[in-house]
Amino acid sequence: MAEEEFPEVRVEPLSDAESRAAARRRLRDAHSWVDLQVQQAIARGDFDDLPGAGKPIEGLGAEHDPDWWLKKLVEREQLVVLPPSIQLRKDDAALDDLLDEQATEQAARELVEDFNARVIKARYSLPSGPPLITMPRDVEETVAAWRERRTARRPAPADRDQPVRRRRRWLRRK
Repeated sequence: MAEEEFPEVRVEPLSDAESRAAARRRLRDAHSWVDLQVQQAIARGDFDDLPGAGKPIEGLGAEHDPDWWLKKLVEREQLVVLPPSIQLRKDDAALDDLLDEQATEQAARELVEDFNARVIKARYSLPSGPPLITMPRDVEETVAAWRERRTARRPAPADRDQPVRRRRRWLRRK
């Protein structure tokens, strides 16, 4: 094979004005490159099976609401956002039922202490919404009430007159 000679290519550095002009051309032509990519994707069918295809975008009515996505999230996830004073009232009303679900005194005590900490934090922060009328609970008194409800729920001990049936083991080791 014969060696071919390639002409020598000389690259000279661009001046500041030339580099700025080249950058402007790249920015000006970037939108055409993006448009070309989108057109090719449409031709391939990449956008055919997207959810909501052919439907208008929800939330963009006559007036544009910048928080439309947040409202849709709250609606979709069924979130309830209440001011701290109202949320603490609801938590106070449901606290006894929540305590009754606890198996140990330590867990019940921690729930009451957490509730009290949230009430105290809300008392010392700036009010947002209705005034806070919920008071912290006395931990010992609330745990004592939990203990009484727990003993009342326990079944009475079995009668001692009835013989105790022992379960037979299905596998006996020798």
